[in-house]
Amino acid sequence: MHRIWLIAKREYLTRVKSKTFILTTFLTPLGIVLLIAIVGFIMTRGSDTRKNITVRDTTGLVSSSLESRKNIVYEYSTEDLEALKEKYIAGEIDGVLDIIPLDSITVTRHRIMFYSDDRLAIDEMESIEDAVQEKIREFKVRELDLDEAKIALLRTNVQIEQQTIIDKDKKVSTTGTIVGSVLGGVISYAMFFIIFLYGAQVMRSVMEEKINRIVEVLISSVKPFELMMGKILGVGSVGLTQIGIWLVLFIALGIAMPQFLNMPVNPGEISGMAGVSQEEVGTLMNENQDKFVEVVQEILSLNWFVLIPLILFYFFMGYFAYAALFAAVGSAVGEDINEAQSLTLPVMIPLILAIYIGFAAINSPNSTIATWGSIIPLTSSVVMPVRLPLDPPWWQIVLSVVLLVAFVILFVWIAGRIYRVGILMYGKKASFKELAKWLFYRS
Repeated sequence: MHRIWLIAKREYLTRVKSKTFILTTFLTPLGIVLLIAIVGFIMTRGSDTRKNITVRDTTGLVSSSLESRKNIVYEYSTEDLEALKEKYIAGEIDGVLDIIPLDSITVTRHRIMFYSDDRLAIDEMESIEDAVQEKIREFKVRELDLDEAKIALLRTNVQIEQQTIIDKDKKVSTTGTIVGSVLGGVISYAMFFIIFLYGAQVMRSVMEEKINRIVEVLISSVKPFELMMGKILGVGSVGLTQIGIWLVLFIALGIAMPQFLNMPVNPGEISGMAGVSQEEVGTLMNENQDKFVEVVQEILSLNWFVLIPLILFYFFMGYFAYAALFAAVGSAVGEDINEAQSLTLPVMIPLILAIYIGFAAINSPNSTIATWGSIIPLTSSVVMPVRLPLDPPWWQIVLSVVLLVAFVILFVWIAGRIYRVGILMYGKKASFKELAKWLFYRS
């Protein structure tokens, strides 16, 4: 055990003190937040080219009152269509919107014409269609002599409020379900990424030492199993250290983000862009702020004293199992590093399958595939963390834990049997048949 500890300590300190570890640990959370901000900025920008569009309306449908939005400025004209086309050719306008008369007051689909050689962007097309649709709706309300106030009463926003029957103290809400699903999905993806990343690091470390013949010196002092376990524990500890630092940084960023969300905004600027009044903008901002507070409260209400130990358990057990298999693969690789690709495929298939089952579990955490995916050891380390924030039955968690522990013991034993033979095997390409024989070699 002392030798395992020394090897694990060496692996841990070598990686933690490296510049790569320090930079990736502290810059990754900032990079993720920056990436989210950039993506959000890009997705909300839309078209930024100002277009002057002349509207020709001989029908009275839009009543010369289309609101300018999405950098589109409407001008109105009663000139002939051909004359307006000549203005476009001369570069005086950017397009002509011709409002076609309705065939009937009862039509549900209507076509309008836009004349321009420049293709409309999707957001510009939607902006024009929405503006004309709203004016046609107002026209129909007037023609049918309907009461707008009574029509508004037909719209009813339905929300589900769930109440428990047996467990009266259990808090269940729609927001909580959404928050739990999203949080579980994030944890699941992080588990997949970290297990794969650090498992692959174990494999690369074994391969490098074997190819450089360093392992021959190490094996003279320690047993192969001790060397493998030391590498797995050392690299796994690096992973836990990095996860811990990331959690602290993400919590700190989460506390700081509301300060940015409450930055002063010019409601007049937003209303001009979105085509809504300043009162509506203020109401929308208050609703978004209340929703954010509700989401934070749901996150804080989760039983983190149970979630954190279970998440760490699934991470460590999942990592331990796959890292042992990666170490076995690394020991079986000969002089050609490319051999690892064919040997790692069977190891990667269950892990990739687990992430897809995890995505399915986000939408339906109690489905059959999600339930069994969180119990079967090959996938439970990734799928069960998706379900944990949504309170799965305790018997499923206990069964999953027991099976995962048994699975880890079995696979560490198998990996150890392969490792002790493969680590000193040179010049021979290992096949799956050859690996099976190594399991039964005597020491």
